[in-house]
Amino acid sequence: MKLYPLKFGKVYKDYIWGGRNLSKIGKELPESGNVAESWELSCHKNGMSTIINGEYSGMTLEDYIKNFGREVIGTTLPQKDVDKFPLLIKFIDANDRLSVQVHPSDEYAFAHENGELGKNEMWYILDAEPGATLVAGVAEGVTKESFAKAIEENRVEECLNYINVKPGDVINIPDGLVHAIGKGIILAEVQQNSDTTYRVYDYNRVGADGKTRPLHVEKSLETINFSYTGKSCKSAEGLKISVGQNTEKTVKIANKYFSIELYELKNGKIMEKADGDKFYVYIICGGSGKISYKEGAQDIKMGETLLIPAAMGEYTIEGNLTAIKTYVPDIDKDVISVLLQNGYSKEEIYAKVEGLNQ
Repeated sequence: MKLYPLKFGKVYKDYIWGGRNLSKIGKELPESGNVAESWELSCHKNGMSTIINGEYSGMTLEDYIKNFGREVIGTTLPQKDVDKFPLLIKFIDANDRLSVQVHPSDEYAFAHENGELGKNEMWYILDAEPGATLVAGVAEGVTKESFAKAIEENRVEECLNYINVKPGDVINIPDGLVHAIGKGIILAEVQQNSDTTYRVYDYNRVGADGKTRPLHVEKSLETINFSYTGKSCKSAEGLKISVGQNTEKTVKIANKYFSIELYELKNGKIMEKADGDKFYVYIICGGSGKISYKEGAQDIKMGETLLIPAAMGEYTIEGNLTAIKTYVPDIDKDVISVLLQNGYSKEEIYAKVEGLNQ
C-alpha cells in the first residue's frame, strides 16, 4: 500500500450555539446557517470522515482502517484501537455559550450507553474575545447535594467555576469534570472517539423547534466528580523540548487516552518518524508550511488536520506554523522517559504535565 499523510473532508454540525467564525481559521463554510463544529478526523457513526487527497481519496476512514489495519494504527496499540479508532478531532465555534455538561467514564458509558466509550478531552484555544470565559469544575464547597438543589431552584450558574482564557491556552477536561465553553471562543478539541454528553443545564433556552433541549440531570449527578473544583482546573504549563531547527515542542497533557504536544516552528524544520508503533495526528492551528515524506510532499496550512499512518516512515515538517501533535502514548516510554532525557525531574514532570495521574 502507499502510505502518505491523509487529509479529510468537511463534517459540519449546526448546533444552536454555533456561528460563522470557523472561516477565521480557513474553513469554507456553507453559504448560510450556523456551523458549530467541524469534525476534522472522525471514525464515528455520527460523523464519518472521508479522505480527500491521494490514492485513497473518497474512502471513509473506517474502510481505510478495515483495509490496512495495523499499518495505519500501529503494532503496539491494543486491538480495541484497531476495531474502533481511539480519537476524534474537532474545531468548535462557540458563537454563543454551550450547555453546562459532563462526560462519563468508560465504565459508566459502557454500562449505561450501550457499550459506548466515555469521553476525556482537551481544548486548545485558537481565538477568544476579550474577557472570554469557560466553565471548568464546580465552585469551592459545592457538593452533590447542594448542586442538585441548585438545579431544582434554577441556580446552577452560581455553583460553577469560571476561568478566563486567551489564545494558546490548553485546558484538560477529564471525565467527571463539569464544563462549558463560553461565548466568543474558537478552539481545537482532541477527545476520545465518543459522542456521549450529559447536559445538566442549558440556560433555559429553546431550539429551532421552539422546545427546550433535553437535560440529563440524573446521569449528570451520577457522573460529576465534585472534587474537581476551581483549584484543579487550569491551563497546562507543560515542558519544552528543542526538537529541530528553530522548533520547540511543549508536552502539555499526557494520559492513557492521548498525549498533547504543541509544536512551534519559526521558519523551522523537524524530522520525525512513524516507525510502525503508532499513528500520529497533526492539527495545524496557525501558519503554514510543508510536510515531505518518501512518496512526495504536501502543503499544509491553518485549519487542516493530518493523519500519519503508523508505518509511513520518515517525514519532515517545515515552515512557520503552530501545530498540535496528538497520539495514544505509552506514558513511560513516550512521555516520562523523553522528558527525563531532556533534563527534567520526575517532580517537574508530574507538576507541569497534566493528566499523568488520570
